[in-house]
Amino acid sequence: MKPILITHESYQNFVIEQLQKHYSGDILTIVSTDWPVISKLWITDLSYATTWLSNTYSLKGPAPRDPASMLRSYLLFLLTNPTIGITKWVDELYRVPLYAILCGFEPGDIPGVGTFYDFFRRLWGQEKDNIKPKIQRKRKKRKKKKLKKGEKQAPKDPGIVEKLVNRFLRYGSNNRLLPGDRLFDFFQSHFLTVSAILGLLGDLKSLGVAGDGTPLETSRYPRSKSTCNCSAQGITKCNHPRLYSQPDCNSGWDSSRERYFNGYHLYMISASDSPYDLPLYPRLQPASRHDAVSFVASSIEFLERFSLGTVDKMLLDAAHDAEAIYELLHHQNIEPFIDLNPRTKKNYSTRCDIQISPEGIPICPIGKKMKSNGYDASQNRQKWRCPLACGTKNTCKSPCSTAKYGRTFHTFSKDNLRLFPKTPRSSDTWTLTYKRRTSIERSNKREKVDYHLEAGRHRSTKMWYIRVYCIMMCQHIDAWYSELRETLNLSEIIFN
Repeated sequence: MKPILITHESYQNFVIEQLQKHYSGDILTIVSTDWPVISKLWITDLSYATTWLSNTYSLKGPAPRDPASMLRSYLLFLLTNPTIGITKWVDELYRVPLYAILCGFEPGDIPGVGTFYDFFRRLWGQEKDNIKPKIQRKRKKRKKKKLKKGEKQAPKDPGIVEKLVNRFLRYGSNNRLLPGDRLFDFFQSHFLTVSAILGLLGDLKSLGVAGDGTPLETSRYPRSKSTCNCSAQGITKCNHPRLYSQPDCNSGWDSSRERYFNGYHLYMISASDSPYDLPLYPRLQPASRHDAVSFVASSIEFLERFSLGTVDKMLLDAAHDAEAIYELLHHQNIEPFIDLNPRTKKNYSTRCDIQISPEGIPICPIGKKMKSNGYDASQNRQKWRCPLACGTKNTCKSPCSTAKYGRTFHTFSKDNLRLFPKTPRSSDTWTLTYKRRTSIERSNKREKVDYHLEAGRHRSTKMWYIRVYCIMMCQHIDAWYSELRETLNLSEIIFN
């Protein structure tokens, strides 16, 4: 049968009643470290989950568990014991009455392990647990070249980024339904919206976002089974398809750990101006994907689905320094702040005696870098001025211009979007803005280190997406608690 809606106020009253019943005596006690967790769930309204998942339940049958309580239980699991599995978490709910009460369950009346996995299936909303079929042709074992520390694995096809961008610019997006869309709709409507109201995402009219990929190791080695009996017949070299337990995963290079791994390439987009480095959108890609390739798909999908504001700036590291990405962001009316990946140390020549440095800065005839002197938005050009004429007089011994103002030079963004961005890389504005790019690294650190993202021993893309999204929800809940904790005094509300 359909689940019955339990309002957040009813949940709060239930928590007060149960805590007064079980924790007002001398047997069970709430310690100081319990109050942050109690407060985080107290301020998080998950009642909409019942309405959101109502169509996944049948009209007949036994009464189901409250979907909001099931989701709250999984979030509490991530907030307290993210390294254990669901089976051990059910044991924890029996062992610690406080955890059961905070989930919305009466102590001793705890859902089973199968109930949790049935609930995860409803969160996913897809028939298949993986994107690719489990039966695939046998993967060829290739000799893996060990890369240098910090070096990224190059794309298999060097021109793949340009091909993807050109395809999008020519045909547009196909707007296909993605496996994680169901989770993102709920995440955006009930977590991103709340954070936006509290002002934790930055200026929504000109939102700055940062993107970066991070390795997500799911197993030490890829696992597969044969679908034929060639081995029994003594045939050692067989090319028949195999059954892979993780069909969406493959092997990739982890530049931070300096080794190859098996799993996903998790590409994350976060709010760069957020004081809490809050995440906005995740995308699971095969481990072999390059950051630039993952960015093209992730950014297009994110901009099509994000409806709370207008993205104005995109902050990316040097792995994204491809001309096609600049063209993509220009088409999306987003200003790129991308660190240069030096391809040459030689200056570029122009039609006059001024050269352009590899960083996109004009070089005067005597070898001095010219100074940025403002951006002309009407003509989309950057003005540069002689560095020795920026004071009260021209101090150059051999000036190349008779004007007292000194020599000026203009660079047009349309000539080279990569070398001549709207905000020059040599300006203080660019430096201050680009400093916020590290927000995505801090956000990824919270997911992988604080919430032990890789501790999940899952075999399906479904469970990895659910784990990633729920960890992102916990990050937002932590930010809400940091903003509101001075106004909360739950001990007096509950026990007085």
